[in-house]
Amino acid sequence: MVIIGAGPAGLAAGIYGARSELKTLILEEKMAGGTTADAPLIENYPGFQSISGQELAQKMATHCRSVGVEIHELERVVSSDLKGERKRVKTDKATYEAQAVIIATGTHYLELGIPGEKEFRGRGASYCGVCDGPLFKNKRVLVVGGGNSAVTTALYIAELASEVKLAHRRKTLRAEETLVDALKSKSNVEILWNTEVKEIEGTNVVGKALLFDNETGETKELGVDGIFIQVGEAPNSQLAKKAGVNVNGEGYIIVEVRQRTNIAGVYAAGDVTNHPVKQVGTAVGQGITAALEAYGYIRQPYYYRG
Repeated sequence: MVIIGAGPAGLAAGIYGARSELKTLILEEKMAGGTTADAPLIENYPGFQSISGQELAQKMATHCRSVGVEIHELERVVSSDLKGERKRVKTDKATYEAQAVIIATGTHYLELGIPGEKEFRGRGASYCGVCDGPLFKNKRVLVVGGGNSAVTTALYIAELASEVKLAHRRKTLRAEETLVDALKSKSNVEILWNTEVKEIEGTNVVGKALLFDNETGETKELGVDGIFIQVGEAPNSQLAKKAGVNVNGEGYIIVEVRQRTNIAGVYAAGDVTNHPVKQVGTAVGQGITAALEAYGYIRQPYYYRG
C-alpha cells in the first residue's frame, strides 16, 4: 500500500496499514506532520489537553515508523497511474507499484502574497484561528477576509482578544447574514471596509500592518499583535484529478463513508476530501477507515464487501 501525504490522515493510515501486516510506504514532499506541524498549539486532541503542533506531528511520525512504516520525506509525487490492478506512483526519485493507494495530500492555505507574510508565519501571522487564537488573549488582532471562515474566526477571536479588526477589500461581506449580524453585535470588533493588507511588519514578531483603502486611496499603518489570514484554502488534489479521481466543484476529492473514491483500490482521507469537518481528529479517523478498507481490498477477508 502506498500513502501519499504524511499529515495526520496519512500517518494514521500508515499505522493501521502496518498493523494489518501490509507493506506500507508513505510519500511526503515536505516533512512528516503536514500543516499540523505549523500550529503553535493544538488543544483538546484526545489524550492531550494541549500540545504543540510540531510535537504532536513528531509523536505521530515516530509511532508510525515504530510499527514498520517506511516514510520517504522530501520526495514529491509527480504522476500516478491508478486505474489498473497494479497502481503506479512516480516521484521525483523513483517509481513505486502498489495494490492500493491512499491519497492524504491535505490542503494549502491561500496566501495574500504580500511582503512579510512568509517571514512572520508562526510569529504572529496565522491561518488558523482555532489553533492559534488562545495565544492572543487580551491582544490586538487583525483578521483578513470576507467569507464565512473569516467572520467565524473574527467571532472566535473576539472572545479572546481585546480588540479585533476585520479587513475586507469590498463593501459587503460574503459570509452568511447570521454570522455578519453576530459579528456586528460584538463591541470589540470593527470592520474595515474596502481595505487591503499590503504589508506585514515587525521586529521578531508581528507589530503592524500596512493597510490600503481601495476606495479613497489612503494608506495607513495599524498596530497589531497578530494577523489571521482567512482568504481560503485549496485542496492538493491536482495530481489525483489528473489520474482520474473524481473531485467536486471546489476541487476536493469525493469519497463515500468508507473513504472510497471512484477508482477501485484508491482511497482518500483528511482535508483533501469533501468531508465537511477539517480537524486533526477527523483526519485520523478517515485515515484509519481508509487503511482498513485498503486492507479489505488487498486481502479480501471473509467479511469484506467490495
